[in-house]
Amino acid sequence: MEQLRLVGPASLGVSLLTAGFVGMVFTIQFVREFAKLGLTRSVGGVLALALSRELTPVVTAIILAGRVGSAFAAELGTMQVSEQMDSLRVLFTDPVDYLVTPRVLASMVAGPLLNVLCFLMGMGAAVLLADLVYNVPANVIVDSARRALTSYDVLTSMVKSWVFGTVVATISCAWGFTTSGGAKGVGESTTSAVVISLVTIFIADFILSFMFFQGQGDALKQLK
Repeated sequence: MEQLRLVGPASLGVSLLTAGFVGMVFTIQFVREFAKLGLTRSVGGVLALALSRELTPVVTAIILAGRVGSAFAAELGTMQVSEQMDSLRVLFTDPVDYLVTPRVLASMVAGPLLNVLCFLMGMGAAVLLADLVYNVPANVIVDSARRALTSYDVLTSMVKSWVFGTVVATISCAWGFTTSGGAKGVGESTTSAVVISLVTIFIADFILSFMFFQGQGDALKQLK
């Protein structure tokens, strides 16, 4: 529960803030270009698809890698170089079961939940900006998003965030668990864990997107 609190509620504020600004930035780009084509009523659907399929899972994973993954790597790395891992083994306690498993499970549970909240925040910020700045009514954005989104989009978004959360926690704990070289080694392990996590997230995102969305789509047909 302590690790779940660290991954979930403690990371919620920065995740929502980031998702809100991402939603507003993409709203600016979509409204400008779609207005030229007379497709303003399609903005909500395109934005909902972009957020659900790619933006919120990846942005949430990046936040987790920077905030939670670095904390996991630094904490376990410090325990490794200070020989606390050996103390656990002397007490007949498996360090992996005691330290790694709770962190991985917490990330697997909190990742999809954070993803859903970030998606709602991104859409809410987009609706607000479109209504106040570009005079696109909120009901137009919401109705367009409702017609474009399907249960498959929601499912794939949750699967992506689950995979990303697992990747971040596993890599961060592995790098922290194999730290050596004192304080310098802890810093190097933390940096490496974050970098490797980010690269792995982007690679996994490509693989999952290729698996889930290969071929022609028909989501935007619902917006005509």
